[in-house]
Amino acid sequence: MVNAKTNGDGKMSLTAKVVIGLVAGIILGLAINIFGLNPAGGFVDTYITNGLFHVVGKMFVNALKMMVVPLVLFSLICGVCGIGDIKMLGRVGSKSFGLYLLTTAIAIALAIGVSALSGIGSGMNMVADVAFTGKDAPPLSQVLIDIIPNNPVSALSEGEMLQIIFFAILMGVCILMVGKPAKKVVELIEVLNEVMMKMVTVIMEIAPYAVFCLIAKAMASLGLALFAELIGYVVVLIGVLMIHLFVVLPTFLKVFTGLNIMTFMKKVRSMQVFAFSTASSNATIPVTLRTVTQRLGVKNSVGSFTVPFGATINMDGTAIMQGVATVFIANIYGVDLGIAGYLTVIVMAVLASIGTAGVPGVGLIMLSMVFAQVGLPLEGIGLILGVDRLLDMVRTAVNVTGDATVSCIVAKSEGKLDESVFNDPNAGAVFDVEIDHDAEKELASAAKD
Repeated sequence: MVNAKTNGDGKMSLTAKVVIGLVAGIILGLAINIFGLNPAGGFVDTYITNGLFHVVGKMFVNALKMMVVPLVLFSLICGVCGIGDIKMLGRVGSKSFGLYLLTTAIAIALAIGVSALSGIGSGMNMVADVAFTGKDAPPLSQVLIDIIPNNPVSALSEGEMLQIIFFAILMGVCILMVGKPAKKVVELIEVLNEVMMKMVTVIMEIAPYAVFCLIAKAMASLGLALFAELIGYVVVLIGVLMIHLFVVLPTFLKVFTGLNIMTFMKKVRSMQVFAFSTASSNATIPVTLRTVTQRLGVKNSVGSFTVPFGATINMDGTAIMQGVATVFIANIYGVDLGIAGYLTVIVMAVLASIGTAGVPGVGLIMLSMVFAQVGLPLEGIGLILGVDRLLDMVRTAVNVTGDATVSCIVAKSEGKLDESVFNDPNAGAVFDVEIDHDAEKELASAAKD
């Protein structure tokens, strides 16, 4: 149950507002779908679901995406400068990388194990209604080459996260090497970072309404009919995602940090709702970064690295989808993968989580790679396309929770976690967008001079 009050002045928390918007959107969307109020070309379809809901939801997602590049750039440069120790930066990077790959490997192994035991898809003899053509993912060698941008301005404009991360880290390290003469540059970037965070706060004010529109449109368009056709696949996939979300990740957090699991889960709830609504880890970066630093107490020097890095390579939810889908399609077509085939899937999924980083449609591209490697027919992906959109929303919520978990673990190990913030239920819960009129007049006066 959502606690609507977060402090003494009676302001409702962002989480409460967003969850209310989510639930209301689901109810309205399902009602539109169930009662057939959304025929193609009709008034509701034209002016409500694909009109108002589409426009408001898309504008909000675009606003979040607008924040990603400058926020990651400025925050990461500040983070590197804040660390002040290149060796520590190396430790943060290696720990993050190792933990992300480990959780991905556990996720897909769990997915294959549960799916194999459940026997989903056996004896269905279904035929794909939708054809699927796989796209070639770049080889790992090319991904490693492309980490270094040949034009940083182009990388920033195209939103190439790995290239932006590389450029920001290199710039931060070089600022440290320059030392005192670069002090004014650091101060400027810190101010710009604060401005970006304030902009996130402003955008979040419309979040509950945007979430309502995004979910209402999705449910009105898709409904639950598709789930009935693929009930086994959907139930097993959501079940494994929930096990990973509520058992595996909290266990990691408890073992490596000793932090309170319930406190953590309460504080990441609004971040999960945003991820669920947008189905994009990258679009959720501004919310994830704010949650990790202001709600969970991770210092910006760590969070500014682990969050964008995790959004790029951490694919726990996608790995789970690959494991369940592989077993499901193999059973449908009567293909016995055997132990060797399942091990191949695990290795492929872990490598693909790095090799396909930043590629649009990454989940299905990774799945097509896995299918090709183990000899499953690619058209089998067409069977699950119908339900993939809604399941992708759940997967993304799992992914960002993994990002927050690893951020807390790495920060704790480096002494960069403020536990007083973590344990404070009100820390960062209420957004303050009040304008300081005195500061406003002072800035206006300075501009005139």
